[in-house]
Parts: sequence; structure tokens; C-alpha cells
Amino acid sequence: MDHSPSRLRRRRTKLTSAFAAGTAALLLTAGLGGLSGSAQAAEPNLADNPGFEAGLGGWTCSAGSGATVSSPVHGGSAALKATPAGSDNAACTQTVTVQPDSAYELTGWVQGSYVHLGATGTGTTDVSTWTPSASSWQQLRTSFRTGPDTTSVTLRLHGWYGQPAYYADDISLTGPGGDPGDPGDPEPEAPATPGGLAVSGTTSSSVSLSWNPADGATGYNVYRDGAKVQAVTGTSATVTGLSADTSYSFRVTAVNGAGESARSAAVTGKGGSGGGGGVPAHAVTGYWQNFDNGATVQTIAEVQDAYDIIAVAFADATGTPGAVDFTLDPALGYSEATFKADIAARQAEGKSVIISVGGERGAVAVNSDPAATNFANTLSALMQEYGFDGVDIDLENGLNSTYMTKALRSLAAKAGSGLVITMAPQTIDMQSTSNEYFKTALNIKDILTVVNMQYYNSGSMLGCDGKVYSQGSVDFLTALACIQLEGGLAPSQVGLGLPASPRGAGSGHVSPSTVNNALDCLARGTNCGTFKPAKTYPGLRGAMTWSTNWDALNGNAWSNAVGPHVHGLP
Repeated sequence: MDHSPSRLRRRRTKLTSAFAAGTAALLLTAGLGGLSGSAQAAEPNLADNPGFEAGLGGWTCSAGSGATVSSPVHGGSAALKATPAGSDNAACTQTVTVQPDSAYELTGWVQGSYVHLGATGTGTTDVSTWTPSASSWQQLRTSFRTGPDTTSVTLRLHGWYGQPAYYADDISLTGPGGDPGDPGDPEPEAPATPGGLAVSGTTSSSVSLSWNPADGATGYNVYRDGAKVQAVTGTSATVTGLSADTSYSFRVTAVNGAGESARSAAVTGKGGSGGGGGVPAHAVTGYWQNFDNGATVQTIAEVQDAYDIIAVAFADATGTPGAVDFTLDPALGYSEATFKADIAARQAEGKSVIISVGGERGAVAVNSDPAATNFANTLSALMQEYGFDGVDIDLENGLNSTYMTKALRSLAAKAGSGLVITMAPQTIDMQSTSNEYFKTALNIKDILTVVNMQYYNSGSMLGCDGKVYSQGSVDFLTALACIQLEGGLAPSQVGLGLPASPRGAGSGHVSPSTVNNALDCLARGTNCGTFKPAKTYPGLRGAMTWSTNWDALNGNAWSNAVGPHVHGLP
């Protein structure tokens, strides 16, 4: 956990004059290739799956850059999100059958920086239109005429190198259909509503569902407590990342290129015990310091009652790769026997006490199979020695998702279903699902309890809407949490990590009321700043603070305010 500020400097990619000139040429060409008459409004949309309601069906995205999201959307319940990376500009394409020597109009709604929409293979002059910056949904429009021998064209969306993800929705190509004797196929109809939804199985952190096929469906959307959580092509799905002993409501819809059906009747599913032990649905995590740095020195028995998870900071690296150990700081005057007894007493009260690995100065490295084995074995030994309920991963000097995943799964096999696993990544670690921390969280989603990202010591960062937000605001907390919530983690696996006092971190401390407003915005849709998520996440796990000791020195202001608010979430 950080004790000193570090500001991340972001560099804006500069577009070359050659790119600007090329874009201007494309726009000029599109203008010169204009039509004598625009496509008739009554003509059908020739694009397949234009609103991405059936996932990426009909579309191909380069380098795996594309995915569907439920927020933000322009219409329906889904949209395309495509992320440029390296030398890839996140191009998503679809080939459409057309008629020769005919006029077409292409439109689409986009959001993001440097988003392009165009058509290639027209047989005349290929066209493209673009926007340099669309902070909200903006419609792009262009038109073309096909050549005398052209029977298909390729629709193309793409972003630009070094830029954030872009979004697209409701793509439309209008003009004569591919059959020369038919001006277009009949307007397709949305599929029927699926029936027969039932719970087919449960585990400690998942519910399996099945339903009957729906006429006209090419895919299905699964909703949990009103929020879309999966898009599948078959008639079954397993929803993971659920909290133990918690009931959830599930519905499904059918989708095809024409749209989405009404939602099915609801069924209730409940995860079994384990997969996080007795951690409540809404929980407060606090770090307990095994050292004296000016904050109040506490025993485990003296930790404030508002905390549900107490993370003992920190286990230390040994001379063996991946291995960790823990020793009470003698300066605290805390005997090992009393320490263990205090842990057992807090657990009897329903608290979870875990060992945290890492911290600002931690040097634990799990980057090989032997290191993964050593990590799991030594953590398991510490859990048995002290009675810890699990582990917190707070590695701020690098993490290898492949080997950390192996290590945590090995630990889970040893510890059983009651294992508590938390993480405390820095903001930069959760900006993209391609980052090692985010990949690790998704890899162990079925056994992960919560990710309490540190919303401090980071400076300004991107939110899920592609905008930059400064730390210290409600928008910073909600827009960055949205990345995790829309990137694959369950709401129950997302918490907000903040310092308990201004002395707890170099920067980023906010008042407890700001934390509570962010929790309300995410869980209830109230008390938001300028950013308001497209949906609410009532299953949000809660909040974390560094540390219980700094909280005590500050008169318990953080836990007295945030604790009851977390426990009162819907």
C-alpha cells in the first residue's frame, strides 16, 4: 500500500500531418462521389447485427480488439467497444451483398477519439468519414455508388493508434439489396421471448441456467438483477462471481439482427456457501499495520467494529523465489500468542482476517512455476499457523498473471471454499483488461472475493467513458469503477479503496461523504457527479481504507461514516 505520492504522466499521441492529409483526401473523395439522390428512408438496413445485440455476430474485429458492452449504448442494450493496441487500430468489418451501379448511404453512431466509418471494395471510390473527438454519441454519414461489376462491399469501423477505445452502435447501410430483382429483403423481426428458464446447478460462486430455444434467435442475453451479464449463442449459461449465500434474480432475452425480445419470466438462484467464507454482501476492508509509522498502534482486538475484512500488512519476501513469511514487529509489544487469540476472537464475531502480501516496498515476485508453488505453500502454512482466512494481493512492483493465477488456484485447492482473496491494485493496473492485474482478477473470478483498487497516489486517469478524471472527486471513483464493472468483474467483486486520513497517502484523500456519494451513485444512481453510469450496481461489494491505524488517529471519522453507509447499501 502506498505511503508516498507518485503521479502518472500521460502522453497524448500526436497525429502526423500525413495522417491528417490522408483523412482530408478521404473526405474530399467522399464529397466528390456524392449521389444524385440519397437512399430512400424506407429502404431496409442491409447491415447484419447493426446494433451488436447479437454480440459480434456478422462482424470481424482485428487482433481480438472488439467486444460488446451494455454501457454506453446508443440504442437497444448493447454496443461495440473496440480498443486499439500497438500497431493495431481496432478495425471491425462486415461484408455486405449489394447491387452493381447503385447508390448507397452509410451511417453509424460513434463515441471516442478519432473514430472512422467507411466502405471499401465499392468498385468506384472507397469512402470514409471520421470524427476527431466525440465525447457523446455522434452520427457519422457518408455515401457511395458501386461499380458496374460490384456485388459486395466491406463496411469498416476503426480507431487510431495510441488512442483509447472507441464505441459504435446502430450501423446502417441503405440502398438496393443484393438480389437485382428485389429492392431489399423484408424487414426482419425480433425473436420470440425465451421460455422455460430454470436453474440447472449452483456452486459456491456461480449459478447455471438453461432455457428453451426461441424462434428466430441467433443468440441470448442473460440478466442478473436487471443488469446484462452475458451474451451467449446456446440455451445455457453459467453466471460466476456470485457472493456466497446471496440470492439473485435472473432473466434471459433472445436476440437477432433485428433486435432483442422481451425479457423472460424471472428465476431466483443462490450461490452456495464458501467462495469467500462469511464475508457479507456489502463489506468494509481495512488494513492493519504491523509497524509504527506515526499512526495509532493497535492490536487486532482494537480494530474498529465497522471493518468486516482485516488485512494484516504485510507478509515479507524471503530468499526463496515466491516464498513469503510473517513476523510480528517486536516494537509493537504484541505477543504472538495474543495476536493469534485476537484473530480467533474477531473471526468468532464474523470478521475475516487475512494476510496481505506486498505493499509499496514489497518485493515478492511470482514469475515461474517454482515461485508459484512456493507462494501457495508458504501462504498455506501461514494460514494454518496464524488462522488467517485468506490473502490480499497488494503487489505494486509488478505481477505476472500466468503464475499468480497458478499460485492462487493452488492455494484455493489447499484452503477450500472458504478462502478469502482480495486485491488492491493501483489505478493504472485496472485501466484495461489486458493489464496483468486485471487479467489475474478475471482468471480467478470464480474464487475472487473483491478488488479494492487504490483510488489515490495516481493523478488523473481515464474513466470507462473515455474521458479523463482527476483524483479526489466522485467522478474519479465512479468512472474508474465502471471500467472494472463493465470489464468482466461482478459488482460483488468491486470495492473503492481510499485513505482514511490525509496522512494515509501522498494524495487522493477525500472526505467520507465523497466516498458515500460514489457508493450511492454506483449502487443507487443517486449523488453522482458529472459522470453517471448507464445502470446501477446494487451488488457493489463496498469500500476499503488504508488503514485502520490512520483511521484511529483521525478519530475513526472514516469508519464511523463509511462503515454504516456500506452496510446500508441495497
